[in-house]
Amino acid sequence: MAMEGGKSPYSAAASEVQQNQSSPRKSTPPPDNVEKETHLRFLLSNAEAGSVIGKGGSTINDIQSQSGARIQLSRNFECFPGTSDRIIMVSGTVDNILNAVNLILSKLLDEFYAEDGGEVDPESKTRLVVPNSSCGGIIGKGGAIIRSLMEDSRASIKISPQDNYYPGLHDRLVTVAGALGEQMRAIELILLKLVEDQYYHQYANAPFPYAAFGGVNYGPNGVGGKYQNNRPSPIKLSGARIKISERGDFMSGTSDRKVTITGSQRAIRLAESMISQKVASVTER
Repeated sequence: MAMEGGKSPYSAAASEVQQNQSSPRKSTPPPDNVEKETHLRFLLSNAEAGSVIGKGGSTINDIQSQSGARIQLSRNFECFPGTSDRIIMVSGTVDNILNAVNLILSKLLDEFYAEDGGEVDPESKTRLVVPNSSCGGIIGKGGAIIRSLMEDSRASIKISPQDNYYPGLHDRLVTVAGALGEQMRAIELILLKLVEDQYYHQYANAPFPYAAFGGVNYGPNGVGGKYQNNRPSPIKLSGARIKISERGDFMSGTSDRKVTITGSQRAIRLAESMISQKVASVTER
């Protein structure tokens, strides 16, 4: 993301993406915050997690090598309460983390969001996982800080309310939406605010405390918690239409049923990836 008035190392990797889009002026972070070891957590669907990991872990190893950050992913059953999404934690200095997040989001945009032949930078959302106790530093008195962050980054930033469905849940979702450059600027500003919180680093010791909530989590009486609306069910998320042949209607010469996927190229690629992930997880059992 090309930024006027200077740019961080992470911006060089995707400067071409933003070359035709004006970006907010980038301020220089305080040196002590840049060098401080910290972390950032956000959510990924299973399909997105598979893309980030890569075959035999090749992609995640490349991202770690290029960025200098450490990347950890929660296991399949360790989902954020109210969702079917896993948690990824990126650790290192601020620059290490921003490098890694930029590489991850760029890859996901290319694979799941970019339309073939599209000239406009696609917009997407990144849902950061932030401790309740740290959210005040992002919101500010009367919402002054969050308004400033949105004006600077030009991204949309929304913080979920505390969820009463899960009494033991001490995290909230901070949803950042916009083009890649806007998201990266907002994430940088948010991360710098989190680094200023003297208690924030303690949460790196237990990055995925959600196993006790179960896999896909629901509220009372089987009703989905309020976070569920942040991301639709996996197949709905793809935007594709999926049709499976009737029982006994097999592909010629096989005992395999036919799955027909229709929609945009982006939707088809996303649906195919989700189906492959699901089949792989069932095969492993």
